[in-house]
Amino acid sequence: MAFEDLGILEELFAARRWKVTYVEAPVADWAAFDPLKPDLLVILGGPIGANDTELYPFLKPELAAIERRLKADRPTLGLCLGAQLVAKALGARVYPAVEKEIGWKPLLLSRVGYASPVKHLGPEHSFMFHWHGDTFDLPAGATLLAGTASAMHQAFAWGKATLAFQCHPEVRAQDLEKWFVGHAFELSHAAGANAKVLRADTLRYGAALERQGKLCFGEWLDSLGL
Repeated sequence: MAFEDLGILEELFAARRWKVTYVEAPVADWAAFDPLKPDLLVILGGPIGANDTELYPFLKPELAAIERRLKADRPTLGLCLGAQLVAKALGARVYPAVEKEIGWKPLLLSRVGYASPVKHLGPEHSFMFHWHGDTFDLPAGATLLAGTASAMHQAFAWGKATLAFQCHPEVRAQDLEKWFVGHAFELSHAAGANAKVLRADTLRYGAALERQGKLCFGEWLDSLGL
C-alpha cells in the first residue's frame, strides 16, 4: 500500500546516506529480484493475509524470496504483514487473532525484550500503534521480545540479523490520516475502532512513538554495523 511506507525509517536511512528502493510486491518481477543483494531488506505491511496465496499469487514468490534471505541470515526487518510473512517463511503458523487490534495500546516486553533495542518501546516510554487481524506462532529458534494480551507474539528476533514487529513502530503521526481514509471500509466494520478515536489517540501518543521508534531502530541498526 502506498501509504504504508517506511515512515520514520526513511529519516533514519537518509541520515545514514542510504539509497532506498521500494519493490511493489503485487506487480514485482520476482524472478529478477535478488533477495540477497540489499544490505537491509524491509518487508512492509498491507491489508491482505500471509495465507492468501490463492487469492494473491505474488505471495508465493515473495515468500520464497524471504526464505532465501533468512537462510542467508542477512539483515531483515518485518513489519505487520511483513512480520507474518517472516514467521510463515520460518515455518510458523499464521492465523486469525482472538480479536482485531486497531489503535493505540502499550506493548508488554519480555525480559529479553528489555535487554534489546525494543526496550525503547516499553510502556513506560510510549504506546504502540496496532493494525492487524491475524497473528502467528513464535517461529522455531526465535526470541520473543514483546506482545499484547490479544496477540502474545508482537515482536521477535531470529538469527543474527532479523527483527519482526506485528505492530507499527515505524509510523509517523502526520501520515496516519492516510491510513484512516485508505482503510475506511475496514474501520466501519471494526468493533470499537473509528477515525475520531484513532485521530485523538494519535495526537496523544504519536510524537512519543516516533521518538522511541527512532531510538529502537537506530540501536538495532548500529548493533548490525549498518
